[in-house]
Amino acid sequence: MSPRPPQLIASLTACCSPVTSEVLSAEAAGRLAGVLKALADPARLRLVSLIAAHSDAEACVCDLTSPLGLTQPTVSHHLKVLVDTGLLERQQRGRWAYYRLVPGALDALAGMLARASGARG
Repeated sequence: MSPRPPQLIASLTACCSPVTSEVLSAEAAGRLAGVLKALADPARLRLVSLIAAHSDAEACVCDLTSPLGLTQPTVSHHLKVLVDTGLLERQQRGRWAYYRLVPGALDALAGMLARASGARG
């Protein structure tokens, strides 16, 4: 896969505790909100699901337009947002771009939202 710029998910895991273990700083809350905002779009959630369910857990952009019923430029925009957030990786192969989940990205996000062990409630 191609090298990625600093990722929001990676920066979250490096700086922040789960939201249930301590009060988030304004900076950490802003970072986490950026990731959640990227996933809050139904098309982006479907893209993550489609890619994860695809053969070898990677998919060409050409395979993603029809299931979503969206144009290639729109799908590419959504994919770019997910790549910039650190949830997906992109690899160019000839004319087509292939996408896969960043290993551990969804686990890291789930960890941020997980209830701390022994938490009251």
